[in-house]
Amino acid sequence: MPPAMTSSHLADALGHDTSDKRLDILRRVDEAGSISEAARGAGVSYKAAWQAVETLSNLAGTPLVERAVGGSGGGGARLTEAGRQLLQLAQRLHTARAQIVRELRQTSSTDSPPLLGAVALRTSMRNQLPCRVEQLARQGSAVRVRLALNEGQTLASRITRESAQLLDLRVGQTVLALCKATAVQVSATKPAQAAGLNQLGGQVTRGAPRARGGELSLVLPGGLQLVGLSEAGQGLARGAPAWAVFAESAVVIALPS
Repeated sequence: MPPAMTSSHLADALGHDTSDKRLDILRRVDEAGSISEAARGAGVSYKAAWQAVETLSNLAGTPLVERAVGGSGGGGARLTEAGRQLLQLAQRLHTARAQIVRELRQTSSTDSPPLLGAVALRTSMRNQLPCRVEQLARQGSAVRVRLALNEGQTLASRITRESAQLLDLRVGQTVLALCKATAVQVSATKPAQAAGLNQLGGQVTRGAPRARGGELSLVLPGGLQLVGLSEAGQGLARGAPAWAVFAESAVVIALPS
């Protein structure tokens, strides 16, 4: 028996706008009665469609889709009551958010309200860098996404093909690159370039004690902040130049709402 559904669980599954590919797939399942048809209509693989349904179900704390007999195109499926309720709530949230965006744009000199990204994402990852998709390259079952920061620096993220499809990534798109502080190693000298690793140069704004090492902050060209860890004896005092190194696989890509 599925766990009892609560409104707080559904709220967890409503963390994104209705343009979210996962919600689009859920709507298409409701219309077509088939996971495979929903995947085809959304332009993603069958595996990616099931991944989207499973992720939303985990967030909601209850199954949103159940298998059904006789669905069109094979893979018959239908929404549970919780799935239908989630779509209804998503539409209400979309309407309310659209009204807030219109109000912000009426009082802003730019077309894109800059404040929404600061309140739309809650995560333990302290490194959250706005950037632009510069290149998408297939590498076996993965996709390497090259991301451009301001002032000419770039970094890369390695994600699955299904994740790239569900995010609907495109060149030129604005995204957030997320990374745990514990995944970032900071040193005083530029390390040798190595495959699969990002390197970003900056200046220490908050240093760790020289003897012990530990957490410190860098400011990158253009003003972005990056938090990482240094080993003991690096001598990275405030104002010193430093290099941050972290794996491409440690970078998570998020879409600002």
